[in-house]
Amino acid sequence: MRFYTDNHPFYCGIDLHARSLYVCILDDDGQTALHKEIKARPEPLLDLLTPYLGNVVVGVECMHCWYWISDFCHEHNIDFILGHALYMKAIHGGKAKNDRIDSYKIAHLIRGGNFPLAYVYPAEMRATRDLLRRRTRVVQHGADLKAHVKNTTSQYNLPPNNLNLRYPSAREQMRHTFSDESVQKSIDLDLNIIDFYHRQLSSIECYIEKHAKHHNGRDYHILTSLPGMGRILALTILYEIGDITRFDSVQKFASYSRLIKCRAESAGKIYGTQGNKIGNAHLRWAFGEVAVGYLRGNEKAQSYLARLHKRMGKAKALTALAHKLGRCVYFMLKNQQVFDEQKFLTG
Repeated sequence: MRFYTDNHPFYCGIDLHARSLYVCILDDDGQTALHKEIKARPEPLLDLLTPYLGNVVVGVECMHCWYWISDFCHEHNIDFILGHALYMKAIHGGKAKNDRIDSYKIAHLIRGGNFPLAYVYPAEMRATRDLLRRRTRVVQHGADLKAHVKNTTSQYNLPPNNLNLRYPSAREQMRHTFSDESVQKSIDLDLNIIDFYHRQLSSIECYIEKHAKHHNGRDYHILTSLPGMGRILALTILYEIGDITRFDSVQKFASYSRLIKCRAESAGKIYGTQGNKIGNAHLRWAFGEVAVGYLRGNEKAQSYLARLHKRMGKAKALTALAHKLGRCVYFMLKNQQVFDEQKFLTG
């Protein structure tokens, strides 16, 4: 956990909502200089902050509509910090809770050096990252539709088929499978949506890859040098990391990627783990998939995994491999070097 500790003459905490902002500004002595609710628009916010420009830092909790505040502060050269939502429990405690109290607590956290920082993702890459995340959700929904088609076949006790519904010919074969018209209509609905998704996703993937080469083509090339790292996984890792230099150590990167578990310990007793959901779920998924892809058809990697099996069991071995691949990616990007398999397997 990182905290904001810089000193300023004024500290501005904003309780952020889609249609309104509750703004609280404290001076260095903790006295309230301003406490007011305004509409969530740049103009009234600028009017409030104008007397404090150059002497104020603005902090908000990380929620879905922080983008415009960050861009607004960047445009007007105002220091901006983003609060980690899972760590900002102080603003949710207390007997009473409302927007006025929350904004006051946020300002006090900043002033006291207890404001937990989240990463402010660069604006130039932010929209492409969100598009890539949206693509992932669409792919997941497409997988659910394919599973429904297969389950319906079993539901009506029809012979199992091994059709790959990503291909148009396979989808066409499924359009005349069921004698009941209502059932066939339901399957046709699945197939039509899958067909639409396939055409749209192909276009989206080409678009994202084109932008990746523009945003950070060197890192993208480095990532694709790792066997088993397909272009979608490389794009996911590239955009979820953003700038690898924001991680001071490989341990912090592994923690952010959910590749390690933290022990819960008190008075010498271990109570299991905690904080397993804190971090980037997209990176955790990507490194798990990279581990599976790296093993596919790779005898050296399979031998290495077999050695891990003997040490820690089958369940933990693949997780350990994903962890090591995550650490490897960190150093590849940090040192701007392509993947070295011999060094990886012997290190």
